[in-house]
Amino acid sequence: MEIKRLHVGKRLSEIAVHNETVYLAGQIAEDTTQDIEGQTREVLGHVDRLLNEVGSDKTCILTCQIYISDMAHFAGMNAVWDEWVPQGHTPPRATVEAKLANPACLVEICITAALR
Repeated sequence: MEIKRLHVGKRLSEIAVHNETVYLAGQIAEDTTQDIEGQTREVLGHVDRLLNEVGSDKTCILTCQIYISDMAHFAGMNAVWDEWVPQGHTPPRATVEAKLANPACLVEICITAALR
């Protein structure tokens, strides 16, 4: 049984790969001065970059959990999501309101995907 971890830090790894499945840590925006649309775009950019790094992409997403700081942001987040996610490849998804660790973060996205 091999588990490959990338970008390993003291508290978490950004990526774990096991049995052809990719697990991403929750992704947040670095530029928290942006509104929900900007933060969501940035987070989805992180997802694209990390999946690409291990030989996967957004068409291979198996499941997605989205945490938003306020359900008032739901429509704005969904507008960006709908532009980003490839039709015909929309994954099972849950979206919940949550108090995020950094109050300036409006959205956090967790992804599990298959390798290509």
